Amino acid sequence: MPREVDPSLNRRRLRIELRKAREATGRTQTDAAKALEWSLSKIMRIEAGTVSVSVTDVRALIQHYGVTDPKLVAELEDAARGSKGQSWWTPWNEVITPGFRSYIGYESAAASLRTYHPIVVPGLLQTEDYAAAVLRPRVEEARARKIIELRTARQERVLDLDASSPQLSFILDEAALHRQVGGPQVQRNQLQHLVDMAAHPRVSLQVLPFTKPAHYATQTSFILLGFHDDEDLLHMEHRGQTTGDDFELIVRYQECFEWLRESACTTESSIDLIARIREGIDTT
Repeated sequence: MPREVDPSLNRRRLRIELRKAREATGRTQTDAAKALEWSLSKIMRIEAGTVSVSVTDVRALIQHYGVTDPKLVAELEDAARGSKGQSWWTPWNEVITPGFRSYIGYESAAASLRTYHPIVVPGLLQTEDYAAAVLRPRVEEARARKIIELRTARQERVLDLDASSPQLSFILDEAALHRQVGGPQVQRNQLQHLVDMAAHPRVSLQVLPFTKPAHYATQTSFILLGFHDDEDLLHMEHRGQTTGDDFELIVRYQECFEWLRESACTTESSIDLIARIREGIDTT
């Protein structure tokens, strides 16, 4: 059964369609705000997808922009009704930074996620024990438990076999396979989990071997989020930032990911490498 549409996805639909409708008229955000006698910040928040929108406000906007397609009008009114309420991640708000809150909303709507991490296994592929070991040196225990709960909930949603779930491409640096986060047994279990996840129908998993040279993201983890109805977004974990405005930077990371994909081991060779490293870990 398809999951209920999260309010953040309805806000995103309104953001995209209302921005397109405004741009089609040649009006700026300032023009729209003056014509409707609204504050500029109200228009900006609606187009950023950060606030719910009333049906009355949607009707005012689409009338001002000249949107007359009955089907689109009905869909936008329905999206406005569904833009209110709490998002699925609300129970973990206390451990979500403002930057990550923006990202997690986009993650819920993405058609594809392309992820590279040079040091550790990416969060969406971490076991609970591995995640706890990553967090332990810098996060107190109670907060770490909440973060792990959120991470597990993300994994369940993103790795769901529902048709709306994204395609996932992961490239791990070989260093992440050797670093025994949490000790030998935790690392062995984590590597087995990677082998298991590589069989998931929505997952592509590759390893960048030590023999490959430095590249644009050698010291940087990143995620490229792809959408059917919008441009790619770039999330940089070290900055806590998700951006779609810096086109040149996004292109650099798109090119970097393609280089990584071509330079990394094939999925089959990557699984073999992971299995060999796992077997070589001494847990006695």
